[in-house]
This record gives sequence, structure tokens and C-alpha cells, in this order.
Amino acid sequence: MPAMNNDTLRYAGFWPRLASLLLDALILAPIVMLVFWGQANFRLFRVYCFLPMVLLGLFYSVHLVRRHGGTPGKLIMGIRIRKLDGGPVGCKEAFLRYLPDFVLSALSSLALICPVLHMTGLEYQALTFTEINRRVIETAPSWHKPLQWIQTAWVWGELVVLLTNSRRRALHDFIAGTVVVRNTPKETKHPSGSHGLPAAPAPRP
Repeated sequence: MPAMNNDTLRYAGFWPRLASLLLDALILAPIVMLVFWGQANFRLFRVYCFLPMVLLGLFYSVHLVRRHGGTPGKLIMGIRIRKLDGGPVGCKEAFLRYLPDFVLSALSSLALICPVLHMTGLEYQALTFTEINRRVIETAPSWHKPLQWIQTAWVWGELVVLLTNSRRRALHDFIAGTVVVRNTPKETKHPSGSHGLPAAPAPRP
């Protein structure tokens, strides 16, 4: 697809982007609930689901973005991720947008796996879900707390940057060289195909 003229781009603001995040969270809610259930009932569930969750994140936030121009939530909201010149994003841009969240979430998951490996099965089963989470956080590696601070700073940094530039680019947009734009009338009229919604149901920061 040829690049658009920058004058024709309509940049998506805060509220459509927030709505797309909430929609993505809703779409992924069944998987999140499954993970919570597994962690509450099986000591090594965090270990076994680590790689599948990494792959799911790459599929949802990189593959779908590269192929369709956005996650399902963004496509439902009628917004797409583009290069600065309006052209479709490639694998590089999609991966760079996701890279900070990917690294932070992967490190956080690894930090929370370590305490579980030092617990016995009987000890794990004797605790409630709330107690398990408290124990895991309390006995996580010392670098987990600074990692939480970095994650919090990243989220707030994303918001501040998004709200303080005219093209409503977040930090990850500056890293990847992308913008989030509203669909053109032509794209809205033809939502299917290589630049529309995924043909099959999607299985998603």
C-alpha cells in the first residue's frame, strides 16, 4: 500500500486509544482468568505458561499489528498503526512498539517464577490465592521492586508523552517511528482483507 500524504492523516487521540486497550483487555480476559486459575491451583503453572504467554504476546501485539495494522481492539475502534509517512507498518516497527512492554513483562514474570521454585507442593496447596501472591512478591528477587518502579514510570511516561505532542504519539511510537491514525473513508468502507479485521477470531500491553 502506498504511503499517505501526511496532510490526510487523522491522528487518534487519547480516548480512542484507551477504548482500544480496554477492548483488547476484554478479548484477552478469558486467557487471563485461566492464568489466574492455574496459578491458584498448580505450583508450577507460572513456569509452564511462561513461554506460551510470551508467544501469545508476540502474536497479538506484533504479528497482528504487522499484518492488519493494529490489534483487534484498535481495528474495532477504527484506528490503525502507521509509519510516520502513513505507510503500513512492518515487522520491525511492530516489534519495536512492543519491545519495552515485552522486556518488562518477561522480566517481571521471571522474577515471580523464582519464589515458586523454592516452595514445596504441600506448602503451595496450603495457601490461599491471596497468600500465594503475597508470599511470591515478598520473596521475589531484590531486583523485582526496582523493576516495578520502572514499569510504573514507563506507564506514566507513555501517558504524559501521548498527551503532550500534537500527533498523540506515545513513547513506544517514538521508539518505532509510528503514529496511530483514524481509518480513512476507504478503509472504513472495506474493513476486510489485508488491511481490515482479522479473518479468523483472535485468540493481547
